[in-house]
Amino acid sequence: MSETHPELLRLRQSIDNIDAALIHLLAERFKATQSVGELKARIDLPPADPAREERQIARLRDLADTAGLDPVFAEKFLNFVIAEVIHHHERIASAQANGQEQA
Repeated sequence: MSETHPELLRLRQSIDNIDAALIHLLAERFKATQSVGELKARIDLPPADPAREERQIARLRDLADTAGLDPVFAEKFLNFVIAEVIHHHERIASAQANGQEQA
């Protein structure tokens, strides 16, 4: 069995570190959106905010372009995240409407 090239090991370690950072950042983002969902439910706002989502997508497409990341990929990723956030907000609103506390 051949040994893995040291540079490949170094690059893979860097990728692993970035992946870990991404997971932690997503966890923090979802903690913040959880609070947004709870507030929206409390003040009777809808789970989705299409105007805000549109602005965010445009902003992040610009950031992606500036960073050298494919804006189409960035938009797909953000749309996936937004869909998950809306799903969470719908669950929170439903729980609130049924007098349940969201964990």
